[in-house]
Amino acid sequence: MIRESLYNVVRRPHVSEKTARVSADSNQYVFEVATSASKKDIRQAVEALFEVSVRDVTVVSMPAKRKSFRGRPGARNAWKKAYVRLADGQSIDLIDGEQA
Repeated sequence: MIRESLYNVVRRPHVSEKTARVSADSNQYVFEVATSASKKDIRQAVEALFEVSVRDVTVVSMPAKRKSFRGRPGARNAWKKAYVRLADGQSIDLIDGEQA
């Protein structure tokens, strides 16, 4: 795959308290991914970008949320996140974007 298309599949890491705990406990990393990406696409993109071995991928579709701003109704976009579990002994340094 071309490097630009890899970044279209894996958009950015999703960082929160829950993802930090999951990362520390079970060697999983959470990424925001394209809504059209499959598990196979996500696996190939993470392995190519970070040069790690992916053990399994779990995908969660996050629904759109209804919000209002200054009395006007609107909605946030729906998005997809992927929990990527790495093989034992491997990790990703999300700050530098390189393998640790």
